[in-house]
Amino acid sequence: IVGKIDEDGDGFVTVEELKAWIKFAQKRWIYEDVERQWKGHDLNEDGLVSWEEYKNATYGYILDDPDPDDGFNYKQMMVRDERRFKKADKDGDLAATKEEFTAFLHPEEYDYMKDIVVQETMEDIDKNGDGFIDLEEYIDGEMAGWDEWGDGGMEKWWDGETAGWGDGRMGRVGRWQDGEMAGQGGGRMGTAALLQDGKLTREEIVDKSDLFVGSQATDFGEALVRHDEF
Repeated sequence: IVGKIDEDGDGFVTVEELKAWIKFAQKRWIYEDVERQWKGHDLNEDGLVSWEEYKNATYGYILDDPDPDDGFNYKQMMVRDERRFKKADKDGDLAATKEEFTAFLHPEEYDYMKDIVVQETMEDIDKNGDGFIDLEEYIDGEMAGWDEWGDGGMEKWWDGETAGWGDGRMGRVGRWQDGEMAGQGGGRMGTAALLQDGKLTREEIVDKSDLFVGSQATDFGEALVRHDEF
């Protein structure tokens, strides 16, 4: 895998090479995910996935039991899915082409889906429902992977994240940066590997193999068991 990431073959993996590789891995995973789900949702095989087809395939058995044992609010999830489906469905006929279905499943890849991504993110993080994300809510959402940052990495990240908060809360913002997730992946792995010169050697990557196996760079380990190695 290191040889694939090192595009220019100079023996080093740069941050830019790592970002490019993560974006490539994401695109391939998206393509495979859409193909897999398409087969399970185009029930009448007409080349379209209607909202009714998706709803019945995904929620049909749940709607028969309005009070499931696990206590999860599936009806709320269905409402959220319908909202996103209608946003992805450009012509409004409630029947998604494969491109529209891809936008529904992976809205972060499409400019016209930015608003729904922001809205869903706000809903997920804004736990008290006041329409703002305060610093505590934001940190709660980010802390899950703090151990990936290595010695001193968390303190540097904290300083950077809290510097621009002002009054301590953030409203609904529609800004979306291309490649942001790939950049985060590259930045986190660089910090964790104590990357000082903008490059990683094969030895440094192998030394942090536990981190890379759980990262986007290896599709969370999937790439390591595939024969084609992408």
